[in-house]
Amino acid sequence: MNAPHIATKARLDRRAFLRSTGLLLTLPWLEAMVPSFANATESRAATTQPRRLLAMNYSLGFHVPLLVPKEEGAHYTPSYYLEPLQAHRKDFTVFSGISHEEQNGADGHTSELTWLTSAKHPGLPGFRNTISLDQLLVQKLSPDTRFSSLVLSAGYNGSLSWTMNGVSIPSESTPSRLFQLLFVNGSPAEVQKQLSELRRGRSILDTLDGEAKKLNANLGPRDREKVDQYFTSVRELEARLLSSSAWATRPKPKITAEAPKDVTDRTDIIAKTRQMHDLIALAFQTDSTRFITYSAGGMNAAPKIEGVSHDWHNLSHHGQDETKIEELRIIERAEFNEIARLLSLLKGVQEGRGTLLDNTIVMAGSNLGNASSHSSRDLPLIVAGGGFRHGKHVVAGGKGNDNARFANLFVQIAHRMDVGLEKFGSSNARSIKGFELA
Repeated sequence: MNAPHIATKARLDRRAFLRSTGLLLTLPWLEAMVPSFANATESRAATTQPRRLLAMNYSLGFHVPLLVPKEEGAHYTPSYYLEPLQAHRKDFTVFSGISHEEQNGADGHTSELTWLTSAKHPGLPGFRNTISLDQLLVQKLSPDTRFSSLVLSAGYNGSLSWTMNGVSIPSESTPSRLFQLLFVNGSPAEVQKQLSELRRGRSILDTLDGEAKKLNANLGPRDREKVDQYFTSVRELEARLLSSSAWATRPKPKITAEAPKDVTDRTDIIAKTRQMHDLIALAFQTDSTRFITYSAGGMNAAPKIEGVSHDWHNLSHHGQDETKIEELRIIERAEFNEIARLLSLLKGVQEGRGTLLDNTIVMAGSNLGNASSHSSRDLPLIVAGGGFRHGKHVVAGGKGNDNARFANLFVQIAHRMDVGLEKFGSSNARSIKGFELA
């Protein structure tokens, strides 16, 4: 009788590293990290894990008539803004008829605060934001990466990411600093200093936690609720500190790319966007993080783009002035050129049996459907990658007040990442009709 075949391939640990003469080099995600006799879930993990989310909001909107195709479904004629994306036509979906509920707020731009949360009436008295989609996924999935998430901006706007208690997470807007965070190892003395500061941070938390508990015993119900919210914030910060401590002594990924030189001209938005897109792709490729938000574009100045001479914000309030729309068209086409380039970067990296784009849900849109009138209805949106069946124009709902709820897509994205949400924010369904898995 022949001896049974026994697989001897050992599963490589997710935290595997190479060690030699005192040096450590952390390995990227490899298929060898999946067991030899993988079950259905583990086999699927080999092709779809790690899963990622990139959410990019363009705060001054897009001129929707130049973006949304006239035809519904797979046989649409590419719009002017979608023409640069046609090499990726099968990799993205364009949506129309979608928005968050009750976004009238403190001013015409405060809906940016709630683009990833769907909280109502942003900025009005009594408003408190809720957790953003990226941070909820971080909380549920606890990714084993150096950074649980990266919160980025072009420097003209704030953050898209919010904690469970509705606190804004500060954004990083300088490419050189981001590069250093991702790829530059500190000296031994700098690492020890960082560890000491992290330990000191935990010591402070311990002290505050004890004092707050003493205080809580003498408070009324409303004040106790506030203290409980405070405790939650303390626990979130402690978890981040513990994670930072664990990663502080691990070497950062080695890459061949050179550190970016920061763009000194603040109006050269396209050059800066290109730098940030390069770093976003590298952050995902090295598995430094799996969740990134990027507040992109928008300024009260004329961007450095040939053919544009007027203030961008003023152009967004075009009032159907064809001269203004023509300059706006130049700016926004340039933005879509960069989105196309980013998709090419992600698609060009092989990962497992697919590409980085296959494993990354890219959501690019705006909190304004008509920036000229500050309308937050009929939001422009494209979603690329992530294992969905793309190549279509999905009409999610009717016009204006008949829009489908944007937050339904958030629930669907969460399910795609194996987080079984029944509801998120203002959602009233678990998916967008016509948008399906591949």
